[in-house]
Amino acid sequence: MLLKDKVIVISGVGPGMGQAMAKIAAAEGAKVGMGARNQAFLDEVTEQINSAGGQAIGLSTDITDSKQCNALAEATQQTFGDITGLVNSAYNHGDWATTDVANPDDWQAIFDVNCAGALRMAQAVLPSMKSAGKGSIVNVSTQATVKPFPGEGAYAAGKGGLNVLTRHMATDFGKFNIRVNTTRMGWIGGAPVFGYIDGQVAAGRDRDEVMNEITSRIALGIIPPEDDCARAVLMLLSDFASVISGTSIDVNGGEYMAP
Repeated sequence: MLLKDKVIVISGVGPGMGQAMAKIAAAEGAKVGMGARNQAFLDEVTEQINSAGGQAIGLSTDITDSKQCNALAEATQQTFGDITGLVNSAYNHGDWATTDVANPDDWQAIFDVNCAGALRMAQAVLPSMKSAGKGSIVNVSTQATVKPFPGEGAYAAGKGGLNVLTRHMATDFGKFNIRVNTTRMGWIGGAPVFGYIDGQVAAGRDRDEVMNEITSRIALGIIPPEDDCARAVLMLLSDFASVISGTSIDVNGGEYMAP
């Protein structure tokens, strides 16, 4: 199994890729500590994982609060042992306002989650990773940081900060044998994207037209399935990526190809 004997923490475990990563990680042998603000949803995912033979716990966590980040790390370590992996997948998108009309005063809260929140979680798991003598951190970012999409300026700016933070963390955490990388996600075939498509159809658009509008820009001609996107992120926690650090990997089916 790809993640056998790993102990990992995943933030932002919601209806999208977060829950997919948690379930796949557990199926691949990891013990999983999950964080999100919705405890009821975390309880559902925890039950699903444990009923399937995996091991997971979930703790309501607001990553804008260092104490709550520390509590998630401590609960995971106390339950499963030293933490060896962290996926920072929590995000705040903010309003779909283009930058000509966006309110800059609203951007701080978005940055506080998308960038500073990831740093809080990384610092929270650091003592446990140092105890383990190794670790891997994956910061989940977005293709919108390199390929602008109308209305995603605030979200992309926060995640753009995360992209830069990743390289600094890779440098600073490397001395503890901790790797840090970024995945820049494109369209993900899960609940949030399908909800967007349903909304377009409800507004009067043809479903095939909406789907083709998306997939025509993607080299593989599909919306990348949620589980496959999750596996790409989790691969960076595995020993197969033991010498990869400080890099960004585009997970988008070929919609954007970095030079």
